[in-house]
Amino acid sequence: MKVLTSAFVLLLLFTNTKAQNPDSSVSTKKIAPWFVERFKVSAGFFLPINNTNIQVGINGGAHGTDIDFETDLGFVKNLGTFLANFQWRISRRSRLSVSYYKIDRSSTHTLARDLVFKEDTFHVNASVNSFFNTSIYQISYGYAIVSKPKYEVGLMIGTHLVGGKTGIALNTTAGGLQKNSDFGFTAPLPDLGIWGGYAFTNRFAVNLEADYLSLTFGDVTGSIFAYNLAFTYRVIDMLDLSLGFTGLNCKVDIVKEHADGHFKWGYNGPAFIATYSFGNRSWGH
Repeated sequence: MKVLTSAFVLLLLFTNTKAQNPDSSVSTKKIAPWFVERFKVSAGFFLPINNTNIQVGINGGAHGTDIDFETDLGFVKNLGTFLANFQWRISRRSRLSVSYYKIDRSSTHTLARDLVFKEDTFHVNASVNSFFNTSIYQISYGYAIVSKPKYEVGLMIGTHLVGGKTGIALNTTAGGLQKNSDFGFTAPLPDLGIWGGYAFTNRFAVNLEADYLSLTFGDVTGSIFAYNLAFTYRVIDMLDLSLGFTGLNCKVDIVKEHADGHFKWGYNGPAFIATYSFGNRSWGH
């Protein structure tokens, strides 16, 4: 987070320096950077490094074991997934963005210690199947408080809708399953953020955004920190390729009728994205 904050501060200082030395011969009132398009549709490949800790207990009973899914259940840390984004520039300064990605993970593993999950205890040396599936939707509105021909800096407000389900099932010697425990949740996690971009040339640019918030909503208490740093190259008109680093780090505590869960997980890693742009770039504001 310190690295991202420093990068944004440097970007802001750089843009402020540029703003103090305008080219008086060119009117820039309604000119946006080349990477600002009316509509953008993006799709790509995300290879996150996963870190997952989950604790599920019974209300008024056992608290459950704090389970490290990578260490205790043998989950692989790296697993590629598809991601998608749609962005609509309502005006030169304002934008509406919708994103989605899904990560399904599973493992078969022999336990090195006893694990308590809900009302069940899975003993050391037992063979278990386990899974943790998540779907993340994000919608946000952003407004550029600074907008110049080569750069922009803005604020945004939005929400991540996070759906998750996890479970552990004991393998029997006959190959069947017994003692199958699972727990699911859906958590809306609002957030506030900053974003900015700078065009080094008419084909190469860098964009950064980061958002965070922590709150309690009903029986759900959650916090989220998400970010995306991307270097973009315009291959041909209307087609851009980006290479960046993306992260989503969540903490969710949820209370249900018979059980409560404590989830802490993070997805952080490189992403390769292709973007198709279209629409009229005549900005009125």
